[in-house]
Amino acid sequence: MKDILQIKGNVKFPIYLDPGTWIFDDRKFDLDAWHPENNQKENPEQETYLKQVSTQWDKEIIEGASPPPSKPVIKTKKQQLTENSFGIVLKPFFLNTEPESTSAAVIVHTENANFTFSFEEALQLVAGFSIKGRPIKADEGGPIHIYHGDGSNRQAPIKNVTGFTIQ
Repeated sequence: MKDILQIKGNVKFPIYLDPGTWIFDDRKFDLDAWHPENNQKENPEQETYLKQVSTQWDKEIIEGASPPPSKPVIKTKKQQLTENSFGIVLKPFFLNTEPESTSAAVIVHTENANFTFSFEEALQLVAGFSIKGRPIKADEGGPIHIYHGDGSNRQAPIKNVTGFTIQ
């Protein structure tokens, strides 16, 4: 139960987060390849998707359809999941709690201290939940590590997180 985190406080719906399930979430990204300046875009997932679709469309128009790749995609994804470090942006989780309009800050609770962020800053926070394909254990500062959206604390993330309170 120590690996389960709660978002509570000035919200309509307090929710619980299980970082162990995020490995299956399509919103996760590779922390090792993470470039915080890319977070400044309005919707990077949508932009990436549109580029991939348009590239494929152009290729099929020019060259015609091609057979599926010989190397199975599933094996490649499994290899990535067991070797890469992953993170996820916390914005959708904070917004799903439906915070009151008066909410101005988010407190990140840890075993040793509390860190307060403005609500706008908190929407940019990134939770690292996997290191080299393994969940972050309690003795490694788990269950998650918190990174600022600008990557300024990338070398020294907030560790031993126990929960969040929206004020």
